[in-house]
Parts: sequence; C-alpha cells; structure tokens
Amino acid sequence: MKIAFVGKGGSGKTTLSSLFIRHLAALGAPVIAVDADINQHLGPALGLDDEQAAELPAMGARLPLIKDYLRGSNPRIASADTMIKTTPPGEGSRLLRVRENNPVYDACARPVELDGGAVRLMVTGPFTEADLGVSCYHSKTGAVELCLNHLVDGRDEYVVVDMTAGSDSFASGMFTRFDMTFLVAEPTRKGVSVYRQYKEYARDFGVTLKVVGNKVQGQDDLDFLRAEVGDDLLVTVGHSDWVRAMEKGRPPRFDLLEEPNSAALQTLRSTADAAYAVRDWERYTRQMVHFHLKNAQSWGNAKTGADLAAQVDPAFVLRESVAAPA
Repeated sequence: MKIAFVGKGGSGKTTLSSLFIRHLAALGAPVIAVDADINQHLGPALGLDDEQAAELPAMGARLPLIKDYLRGSNPRIASADTMIKTTPPGEGSRLLRVRENNPVYDACARPVELDGGAVRLMVTGPFTEADLGVSCYHSKTGAVELCLNHLVDGRDEYVVVDMTAGSDSFASGMFTRFDMTFLVAEPTRKGVSVYRQYKEYARDFGVTLKVVGNKVQGQDDLDFLRAEVGDDLLVTVGHSDWVRAMEKGRPPRFDLLEEPNSAALQTLRSTADAAYAVRDWERYTRQMVHFHLKNAQSWGNAKTGADLAAQVDPAFVLRESVAAPA
C-alpha cells in the first residue's frame, strides 16, 4: 500500500508518519519509508543521529541512475535524458517492487533498524546552498514521483511517504500516487486550512483522504475538528510522553507507547489495508498519463527537446501482475 502523510508545517506529520512506520516494522511488515520533504526530519524521527541522517544518499542527486534503470528497454523512451518526473512506465520499463533488491535501492535506500524490525529509508535530499537561484525543490521531489510511478506494491507491503508541508504536492501529480492519504491537522483554523485545500484539489481525482487530529487536548478540540472536517476525521492523537522522549533522542521500547496512541496507529493501518480491496490500477495509470501529458506540454517538451507524449504506451497498465522485462 502506498500511504502519504501530509499537513501544514509543524502539524506533526513527520512524527505521526514515523510512529506509523515503527508500528508496521513491529508487525514485521516490509516497509519503504520515504522522506519527500526537503526539510529532512524523518531520519531523526526514526532514531538516526545528525551524522547518520546527513550521510543518507539523496535521491535527487542520483536521478540519472534512477532514470537509466527505470527506462530499461522501453522503446518509447529515446534516452534517460528525455525522462521527466512524470514519465510513465511502458512495455520494457523496469519496475520497482518493495521486497526486491535493485540498483535504485542500492544507491538510494539505507536500512534503519527499529526495535521489532527494520525498514528501508529513502530521502529526497535537502535543499542546499548550491540550489539557491538555480533550481526549485520540485527538482528534488521529482525523483520520488518517478519512483512511485514505477513502483508495484502488493497486499501487506507498505510505502510510507512523508510529504512536503502544505499543499505543495499539487504542483505535480504526486498527490494521486497513493492508496491512502492521512492529513495531520491540529485543532486550529490554520490546522484545518490545508485540509480544505487538499479536499478541494483532490475531489476530482478520487484521492482517499482521512484526517488525523493531532495535539488534541480535550472535548473542545475534538468538537472543533469534527465540525470542520466531518466524517473525514478518522482518529485523534493527544500528548505522548513516548514521543517527548523520542524527540530528546531517548525513545523507550516501542511497545511502551501509550495505549490510546497505539490504538490510533492500528486504526490507521486497518484503514489503509481496507483500501487494497478498491484499488483501481487502470485509473492509477490513467492519472499518471494525465499529469505526464500536462507536464510535457507546459515545460517538459521544451526542456528535453522531445515530444514526451510519445512516451505514453497506450496498451500498458501498471498492476501487480506485470511481468519483469527479460
């Protein structure tokens, strides 16, 4: 299952996504964790120290390798240089699978040991001083979108993405790449403003959106969120001594997480798992193509000097049963 955590800056989306990743790892599930926020906080939230987090390989810096591998023998893609962040797979493309080893994971993923299991962690890479005035952060997150376009995941396999803050993911089609989007919202006017933006933008694309109320301290907070987001409110999370200890770099064993917060994580997992039954790979592929053609026309063709619409394989549908190229 592909799962996104979104929300405004400071809402707690990275903390919640890291807790969810720990929850899945404790169950022994295969997990790929992706930090798609240029403010790279997921690694430390999963227990890495500053030096370890700084040493994580940036996906954005390895984009040529990613493109070259994913292109495979697809005859519709003239060269890796003509691939953009929205390029869809077709016959001959190489696909990524959660449980396998491949050159993309070798270059971009690192194992993170958690009590109860381990996950693969991938990061976009931070926005550095060298990028100022030269590139925008979408050049970093484009590597994540390209990988998601080529990633085939099955039941009980999880790809958890900590997204950029606010509604910035709507600058591309990445917001449609998920089976489930959890929006973390505080019980404040600013806290629910991103929810309204997401709800409006996602309405026409069948995006499944559920709200996780964070920093909820009492009935008044709960009533406020229910009034603002209605039935989209899935669970709420309150104060956590476990999280406080984790933020100090001294996380207790994960099985000591407070029972109400542990129950909230179980609800997130069961809700995400339920989305598997209604997966629509044809719609997923159709949306992928939609955003590729949109990006090709607006900037991709001019940048690459190629007709990127020709990259679309009209007979190809991304699905679990797609065979790997010979």
